[in-house]
Amino acid sequence: MAILKEIRKNLPYMKAIIDCNSFYCSCERLFRPELDDKPVVVLSNNDGCIVSRTDEAKLLGVAMAGPYFMAKPIIEKFGVSTFSSNYNLYGDLSWRVMETLRVMLGEENVEVYSVDEAFLDLKGFDNKNYFEVALHIREVVELWTGIKVSIGVAPTKVLCKVANHLAKKNKIATQCVVVLDTKATINDALQATPVNEVWGVGRQYAEKLKEMNAVYTAYDLCKKSEAWAQKNLGGVIGARLIKELNGEPANEMAKEQLTVKKMIACTRMFGQTVNNIEDIKQAVATYTSRAAEKLRRQKSAATTLSVFVLTKEPTNAGHFRHGNTISHYTVLPIATCATNELIKPALEIVDKIFVKGKRYKKAGVILSGLVPDQTIQANLFVPEKNNNKRKLMDMIDNVNFAMRNDILKFASSGTKRDWKMRVEMRSPRYTTRWNEMYVVK
Repeated sequence: MAILKEIRKNLPYMKAIIDCNSFYCSCERLFRPELDDKPVVVLSNNDGCIVSRTDEAKLLGVAMAGPYFMAKPIIEKFGVSTFSSNYNLYGDLSWRVMETLRVMLGEENVEVYSVDEAFLDLKGFDNKNYFEVALHIREVVELWTGIKVSIGVAPTKVLCKVANHLAKKNKIATQCVVVLDTKATINDALQATPVNEVWGVGRQYAEKLKEMNAVYTAYDLCKKSEAWAQKNLGGVIGARLIKELNGEPANEMAKEQLTVKKMIACTRMFGQTVNNIEDIKQAVATYTSRAAEKLRRQKSAATTLSVFVLTKEPTNAGHFRHGNTISHYTVLPIATCATNELIKPALEIVDKIFVKGKRYKKAGVILSGLVPDQTIQANLFVPEKNNNKRKLMDMIDNVNFAMRNDILKFASSGTKRDWKMRVEMRSPRYTTRWNEMYVVK
């Protein structure tokens, strides 16, 4: 109780961050329980890089964010289970985790930070033991969703991230929960945290701090002044970071989640390099359709459309070279969310940016200048059947949502689609497809 009194005297309440452990891998393990305590990795789009790995895979030397082909010898030698990204499954299980937190704490006390992280406002628990509260939250989330999580509790968001880092670093000893509720525990945690692990300090900043200012740990950083941080750590953001490391909240909880995006994009790597303009057009038409669906979902219309392609450059002397990005945009005569009205200018841009003889590995469509679609006036000189495309688009969206797999699509999207991303090791979409549901024998 003495600790709680000390907290309440200095701060009105505590915050927490809940972070799913190796989230993509945890989703795969949920329906493959035989993989518990076994090494597992999940690959990025097009099976290119490793984007999630379990602790067991880490101990074998599998590098995070490393190319799959470089880790393949280790993966094959030790029989590491490997999966292509299954975003339908991950998105659904993420929603279940976040919804569990909203049920437990109230929607206003949960700020979703990413697909596998959320900040929690613990103002309703200021008379409780924070470790027991966090442990209870962890157990309920794992019981209701099957996803294992770690929790860091502290007075500020930055310190919550520090606590969570320590919780994940030694899961058995900490029970995946670390609470920083006194000056002593905060100082110990900061001294045990390398400066590059501080939320908001990137790798380049960390090297700069070590070389110029002998800042090696989070504790070294917290001793710097706010004026110094404004000069050396990105202005106001750096000053807020110093405040948070010293237990002074500077990044408050977002009470309203961002539901309307200011820009919508759909970009994908091709499954294999493409040099045919027709394949590029099919891909761009498909990505435009995806972006238009997202646009209609938030009841917006776009005024500007951009298209880009990324070239595949030859590798010289074993050195990787990033390809050139070629892009162009057009301002639409009238803001629209109709797929056909977006595909036509998108394909015209492809004609402008395509260079014969080049090989391409990626393409993308970006919709910007978004406005509410209800504010768009109909054209007096256009027949009513052509003026009311929103109803047609809504009907197509509903059919595709119910039947899946783009059962209704525009001809310009093609049917063969040899350029689609590789997902050769994707697991079934257990929770979002009737024909892929988990079978209990």
